[in-house]
Amino acid sequence: MIYYNLKDHREKINFREAAIKGQGKEKGLFFPENIPQFDQDFIQNLDQYSNEEIAFRCMADFVGDEIPSEILQQIVSETVSFEIPLIKINDRISILELFHGPTLAFKDIGARFMSRCLSYFLKDQQKKVTVLVATSGDTGGAVAHGFYKIPEINVVILYPKNKVSPVQEKQLTALGENIFALEVSGSFDDCQSLVKQAFSDEEINEKIFLTSANSINVARWLPQQIYYLIALKQWIQNQKEQPVICVPSGNFGNICAGLLAYFRGLPADHFIAACNKNQVVPEYFKTQNFNPQKSVSTLSNAMDVGNPSNFVRILELFGHQFDSLKNKISAYSIDDEATINTITEVYKKYGYILEPHSAVAFAAMEQYLHENPEKKGFILGTAHPVKFPDAVKKAIPEKIEIPEALSDLMKKEKKTIEINSDFEELRRFLLHKI
Repeated sequence: MIYYNLKDHREKINFREAAIKGQGKEKGLFFPENIPQFDQDFIQNLDQYSNEEIAFRCMADFVGDEIPSEILQQIVSETVSFEIPLIKINDRISILELFHGPTLAFKDIGARFMSRCLSYFLKDQQKKVTVLVATSGDTGGAVAHGFYKIPEINVVILYPKNKVSPVQEKQLTALGENIFALEVSGSFDDCQSLVKQAFSDEEINEKIFLTSANSINVARWLPQQIYYLIALKQWIQNQKEQPVICVPSGNFGNICAGLLAYFRGLPADHFIAACNKNQVVPEYFKTQNFNPQKSVSTLSNAMDVGNPSNFVRILELFGHQFDSLKNKISAYSIDDEATINTITEVYKKYGYILEPHSAVAFAAMEQYLHENPEKKGFILGTAHPVKFPDAVKKAIPEKIEIPEALSDLMKKEKKTIEINSDFEELRRFLLHKI
């Protein structure tokens, strides 16, 4: 499989190079040169396959011969080695629980796949590798866990000060060893801007083997297709109609992966991008103008993104045809008041506890289904409610117990380095501190 740079189509590389480089010239994202199709017999009989087999068949074409089959089978087996259940909330809305992995967030799947691919690709490198990543919440913890204690790889995570939950912060700051957490005085967009500047800095790249771990990296983005297939596997056991799929959306890598799976043959009636008050994409659907904004802080902090990087990949999938895009995707903006009200109402009516991001998705799905009463579908549950105790506490009286997997971590000391949203501070750290 060949990948091309969306900002310079002349730059073409294979999966190994794309996974290692992260992004191309002019900070361009890589995109597959062709979209491999699923075998229809495979799609129609998904319930006959194990999750490991589904994951392998999903990823094999994108990896090509860059990883031997037996190694790739081991990688995908470790990627989906936990439960990914589709749970019915009511007669029209189910939820795909993506928070049963080691860091209780959907990003465990992409981070586990990517870390194992990079570990395989970089095992013979002569100079130490640094994974540089910005996080609005869950990416940092998933990446930290995925790369923890992997030899010859350092991880530097930038996160916005006071804008991630206590559990999220502990997951990315308490490990130590080869994991370095930089607490940035600014927003997620500031963190992401610093990371992009580092990848464009000649001296840094001359002295350090730098790679990324955000969903801008194909090795993080592409494996997210897997759980859409696993969801469909469970959906077709009880439903005949194609599902509406609603995805909490911030940087848009998650929904972009689902749309890629759709273009490969995944049956899906419609997609919904559920956004919080950071509504650049909902506004685009109204005006056809994509105008990045300064991000706004909300209860669903992992979606506080004012300039979603992956939206350019969605535009590429649809050939930059607005009418085609709007026919397949709807976008809604849900504010914090509606988020809290949704958590409260869903708990009262159905006994199910949503966290803020899945509450945004549930509220958006309800709006769409109200307008389309003959349809039904599922939302993506992207994180465990324990990661957002303050928001959940505002909405319901139920106390959420910290899972055993987190209890020891929460007792550990936070280890961070505070920096301003000043590239020179990041530059000095990368060149002289690791």
